Amino acid sequence: MDLQTGKLYWPTTFPDAPSYPPLDNDMQCDVLIVGAGGSGALCAYYLSETDLDVVVIDKRKAGYGSTMTNTALIQCLGDKMFFELVNSFGETYAARHLTLCQQAVDELEKIANKLHIDVEFQRRDSLYYASVAEDVTKLEKEYEALKKQGYPVVWLDKQQIRRHYPFEKHAALYTMGDGELNPYKLTIGLLEYAKTRGVRVFEETEMNGKKLEQHMATCYTKNGYTIRARKVIFAAGYETLEVKQEKKAQLVSSYAVVTNRVEDFSSWYKRTLIWETARPYVYMRTTADDRIIIGGLDENTAYADDRDAKLMHKKERLIEEFHRLFPDIHVVPEFYLAAFYGGTHDGLPMIGVYDSFPNCYFVYAYGDNGTVYSTVLAQILRDAITEKQNDDFYLYMQTRPKLPQT
Repeated sequence: MDLQTGKLYWPTTFPDAPSYPPLDNDMQCDVLIVGAGGSGALCAYYLSETDLDVVVIDKRKAGYGSTMTNTALIQCLGDKMFFELVNSFGETYAARHLTLCQQAVDELEKIANKLHIDVEFQRRDSLYYASVAEDVTKLEKEYEALKKQGYPVVWLDKQQIRRHYPFEKHAALYTMGDGELNPYKLTIGLLEYAKTRGVRVFEETEMNGKKLEQHMATCYTKNGYTIRARKVIFAAGYETLEVKQEKKAQLVSSYAVVTNRVEDFSSWYKRTLIWETARPYVYMRTTADDRIIIGGLDENTAYADDRDAKLMHKKERLIEEFHRLFPDIHVVPEFYLAAFYGGTHDGLPMIGVYDSFPNCYFVYAYGDNGTVYSTVLAQILRDAITEKQNDDFYLYMQTRPKLPQT
């Protein structure tokens, strides 16, 4: 899959990242993880703390798939608003998902403090503003639903927004407890940790065939070797859809720029994560080296040529959108990208379990909080594979129920 194009930022932040060898012999293991990006690395991290023999493979260099275009706003709330999830799944179900996302952000902070690589994790608050006056009603519903759960949210009116920011909006939700990080450093940090605990990692090792039997999976690699495993986790990001199509998943195209370094952030209150109610929306965050990531303006196309043809125009549009909010901060796009972006029709990530793929799990951590979702799903999969009871598994199976629509 042609995942992305552009001038990528994250590789420049870790030029001396560790590398891993390609597979050069047949092997056997308890668990094979296909994919050494963010999702696969989180699975490897959690499984490394069991007594299982784990192998990770990736057809590229580790972290060089969609991890390279992950803008890594670490948030609990997603594209589908919380009150909408309540309407779809019921309050108990939606509240549990929200709690798991909050716990995942806390978990990512703990992991960041534990790893030997600085993953640039930083706690941030978020500003979610009404793009147009008509969206204020939606924000009011979201505010009431979140307050009912005791979620840390504050309502800001037009005057309060203007007091903290150099722009005017009709209303906004100010939420606490989110964060930002460097997804490439996180991925490598997780793999390095797992490696010290016996996990074997092989990059530039592409799986090109498989034989799935009742108690064993045999995977064949393009360089002529086989891996036999009791369980297989497909955590290959959007390329997981090339192994097993899932009707609840969808691909669109998204865009982002990373700017020059900025000396003065005094007009950007607490360097909050910023996003909006418009669909498609624009979002922004800052980085550890004082750049700004601006992303969004999604297009409903899953064709790489169509996606890439719009990149130069989108690059300029994203800068214009930023300057509408912060006219005093002059920036130019030093890095830019067009990439596929995956979501689900009902707004929740998925674990795929299929009769036609015995002993296999598929990680569809799709949506605008992919790193948070991957953290949730990786812990659930660890419990499933070690046969530990985890009732949250059923929240994310592809067969999950929705409330009857009246």
